[in-house]
Amino acid sequence: MIKFLIKGLLRDKSRSRLPIIVVSLGVMLTVFMHAYITGFMGDTFEMNAKFSTGHVKVMTRAYAENLSQLPIDLALTESGELLTNLRINYPEMEWTPRIQFGGLIDAPDSTGETRSQGPAIGLGIDLLSGNGNESERLNLSESLVQGRLPAKAGEAMLSDDFAKKLNVIPGDDVTLIGSTMNGSMSMYNFIVSGTVRFGVEIMDRGSIIADIEDIRIALDMEDASGEILGFEKSGFYENEKAETMSATFNSNTSKADDEYSPLMKSLSQQGNMGQYVQMSELWSAYISLIFIFAMSLVLWNAGLLGGLRRYGEVGIRLAIGEEKGHIYRSMIVESFFIGLAGSVLGTAIGLFFAWLVQTYGIDISVYRRQTATLFKELEA
Repeated sequence: MIKFLIKGLLRDKSRSRLPIIVVSLGVMLTVFMHAYITGFMGDTFEMNAKFSTGHVKVMTRAYAENLSQLPIDLALTESGELLTNLRINYPEMEWTPRIQFGGLIDAPDSTGETRSQGPAIGLGIDLLSGNGNESERLNLSESLVQGRLPAKAGEAMLSDDFAKKLNVIPGDDVTLIGSTMNGSMSMYNFIVSGTVRFGVEIMDRGSIIADIEDIRIALDMEDASGEILGFEKSGFYENEKAETMSATFNSNTSKADDEYSPLMKSLSQQGNMGQYVQMSELWSAYISLIFIFAMSLVLWNAGLLGGLRRYGEVGIRLAIGEEKGHIYRSMIVESFFIGLAGSVLGTAIGLFFAWLVQTYGIDISVYRRQTATLFKELEA
């Protein structure tokens, strides 16, 4: 009977064409919008992860409690050994140490006297060891306005607006004045190698980026790191996996009674990122439900119209002795195959459009021309 019904649907296009088109369109829109929202929110997570949170972050318990203050006096000590253990125990992740700090940048004149100065937030990252890809992760090459990336020890980059405020250009000397890990005053000279534009007002107003080894020397943080960030090698954040990894690490390594004990937190456990993760999941579910509900209404109406059109057919089938139950069953089987065909076709088309957006992207740079570091030029 099933073979007979399939032949009937293929030969009588009026019975199958419109329902299959409606189902295909609904499934296509559902699949595409689900993929788009997942990709868009995933890109938001990646931007925060690359610049601040990582997919997971390891820090001391005391540092985590005062995270907004970036207290380098509560940084991880003997971080080299910890970093090695993380790379051995979690080889599926890329691990990189970082130091976030604050200080005063002083620009001297030709006589060595202060010409201009201003407060800055700083970031020490692995730029020179060759063991990581931090410059690519932060999109620094594409964000350069003047000069180049640091190529040797003692070089640093400033935000372009900050450099203009200080009236310095690549090749000029600047001095970082800050507080060391032990609380004493520190002064360290850098050569400006280049300037970058972040597209974030607070960072463009005053920031400095240098190799982490220079920052360790400047702030008396030998073999210390403010935090160690972990990134999935696949490039995509998986919340359940990250939370499981954090729970396992903390149960095996972290000590609740030791404020300097290392503590791992997933992206969703830092700040308000957990709300964004839940929001992305809810949005995907809502969009799917909306399209499914709308598609159900359209198919319901199409079914009513189809039933009226086939009223005579049903009457003839009853008149020639076909059982009512058999008629119902045959129509249900027809609906199943129409839905199956529409779902397969719609899923294929939706995935095709999702692949196009993932591969080629949608150019929304016209809406954010000043944003360089945190956003890619093309994104879905």
